[in-house]
Amino acid sequence: MHTRDLKYRDKTWDLQYANTKEYTHCFHAYPAMMIPQIARKLLKTYGVEDGWLLDPYCGTGTSLVEASLFGMHSVGCDINPLVRLIATAKSTPMCLRTLDETLNRLNDHLFKVEFREGKIPDAPIPNILNLEYWFSKEVIKCLAYLRSWINRIEDEVVRNFILVAFSETVREVSYTRNGEFKLYRMPIEKLDGFKPDVFGIFSKKLSRNRHGLAAFLEKRKSVEVSVSNANTVQGELPMLRPLGGYDVVITSPPYGDSHTTVAYGQFSRLAAEWIGLPNARKIDKLAMGGQHSKETLRDSPISAAVDKIRSVDEKRAREVSAFYIDLGRSINSIAQILSSRGTICYVVGNRQVKGVLLPTDEFVVDAFCQHGFTHKATIVRNIPNKRMPKKNSPSNIAGETATTMHEENIVICQKTTHTCQ
Repeated sequence: MHTRDLKYRDKTWDLQYANTKEYTHCFHAYPAMMIPQIARKLLKTYGVEDGWLLDPYCGTGTSLVEASLFGMHSVGCDINPLVRLIATAKSTPMCLRTLDETLNRLNDHLFKVEFREGKIPDAPIPNILNLEYWFSKEVIKCLAYLRSWINRIEDEVVRNFILVAFSETVREVSYTRNGEFKLYRMPIEKLDGFKPDVFGIFSKKLSRNRHGLAAFLEKRKSVEVSVSNANTVQGELPMLRPLGGYDVVITSPPYGDSHTTVAYGQFSRLAAEWIGLPNARKIDKLAMGGQHSKETLRDSPISAAVDKIRSVDEKRAREVSAFYIDLGRSINSIAQILSSRGTICYVVGNRQVKGVLLPTDEFVVDAFCQHGFTHKATIVRNIPNKRMPKKNSPSNIAGETATTMHEENIVICQKTTHTCQ
């Protein structure tokens, strides 16, 4: 059966009214997050209790949290240290009593500073390029105090939990435009009136996250979770690696060309710099397709589309090719570490470049078929609530925009002795 015959639309996967902020999924906003209900539905069909799940591009850890609730051990990989921090905090069990002791101590300090002393103590300010371009002096003083306080917390699990709320607070109290993933400063006429309550915002996020954590701890199973910096594009394989291989992969790879589509690195940069994480300004270059390659795609489902793009823009064609070459390398790594009956579930969007549709779903099917997988299905779903930029500039011409993806494909392949048709 041809790949296209196995592709169908299923409105039950649209999940338009799903609560995407259950459990620890409420912790931190991030661009293009896979909603938890997709991972949950896939686990119900393909999950293996007490088995192992891999998410090679785990982002903030949606699949890892859902695996813990289902009863699977899980390993997630990501090159972005900020999202590794978030994924770790979302999926790591901790003693609520220990957490509450620290939170109560922190709240007492903030109350004392704000209402009794009325003055924020001086604290070391990190050396961040253009810091006062993105933050007011008052906000910098508040964030520096919080950062100094958090860094003194000895319990790493508790510190990570609090850092996640701090990270989201950093972006919210900055001069960045609301609703933008790229780093755009709000209009100058709005700067004077922008006086965010840093401590109040931070405290609300801690309270929200503590509530989500309590719900997660009540339902999670006793499983192992590991978050790794392994880069499967480079052939690096994550640890832990289960004997016999991973049973299922549930993942949503990046869309490619981060500077023109979903700017993961730009979105996380300010928070990463405040926390002191490495490579804060290099994430998009380190991402798939971030470095141009001399290789070319041959006999690939994506080749014809790349040729069309090349006919109007050679540079964009090279950028697109670089992404799919890296995606193919990553798939080569992942295929090696699945069990003999392993299942892969890739949630991908078929974006357009220069008006040319890129069939990413067909590329994923073809790449796994070369490793002895059989294509089982490609489910097409509408995206009613995925956190995506509503418009981008595909031509990179000022003022010229196009709507971004409004649907995505859930590609499912299973490892067998048969090959794809």
